[in-house]
Amino acid sequence: MDIRYSVNQKDFQRYNTEEVRDEFLIENLYVADAVVAVYSHIDRMVTFGCMPVSETVSLDKGIECMKTFGTNYILERREIGIFNIGGAGSIEADGETFNLDYQDCLYITRGTKTVTFKSADPAKPAKFYMVSAPAHKSCKTTFLKMADAKKVPMGDNKTANKRVINQFIHPDVLETCQLSMGLTQLEPGNVWNTMPAHTHERRMEIYTYFNLPEDQSVFHMMGEGKQTRHILVQNEQAVISPSWSIHAGCGTTNYTFIWAMGGENLTFNDMDQIPINELR
Repeated sequence: MDIRYSVNQKDFQRYNTEEVRDEFLIENLYVADAVVAVYSHIDRMVTFGCMPVSETVSLDKGIECMKTFGTNYILERREIGIFNIGGAGSIEADGETFNLDYQDCLYITRGTKTVTFKSADPAKPAKFYMVSAPAHKSCKTTFLKMADAKKVPMGDNKTANKRVINQFIHPDVLETCQLSMGLTQLEPGNVWNTMPAHTHERRMEIYTYFNLPEDQSVFHMMGEGKQTRHILVQNEQAVISPSWSIHAGCGTTNYTFIWAMGGENLTFNDMDQIPINELR
């Protein structure tokens, strides 16, 4: 378990490239038959990656729950959202099996004791990307396909940001305690996401980028609006974004990303916009 502590925005201004990457970038999420986990003290969000190949893998594989979470099992006081960004696979949650194809989503509620992952074809393993948030109530474990998501078209070819926001784990789609997640697809020829930039005073966010060719990158913008920095992000890597930080990006090609939010509320539009010409 990789543990990341909170970062003060004033200290962040003095970070060099390596320090920025060490604190906020999550690399190598997918290791064969393992669970990779990064625990962030920013709203106590946890990012997981699991790529089952030759065996069925449990969510708690290699994790000491009592030592890390102070609970008997990971989801005793947590909820979790899961996307499959690899080959076909399945998830078993307390005895119920869900089959996830590419870009399918599963929300698992607080109180679920056992969660396991399996790939349909070891030659084309599933890649389960997950974000977990603390939860004070239980909701309903729910499977979602792309057709179930609420679609919000945004942007324009003229500003190179034509995209569709697919809201999966969202108040307009299903009930959760505090977790929100969705998948944004940029149209071919479009490279910008989330611009004009904004911050969320009451929520943090985590982005993961995929559908990005190995020889291409995304310049992920972060920092306060008048103290921006960037992180070069490769395919299937994630970035932690504190409430005081913008979270926008420009790729060298189009791409897809999954956003996850946790914090004080579930209001998607609760954000503080920053005009483009005021960014520094």
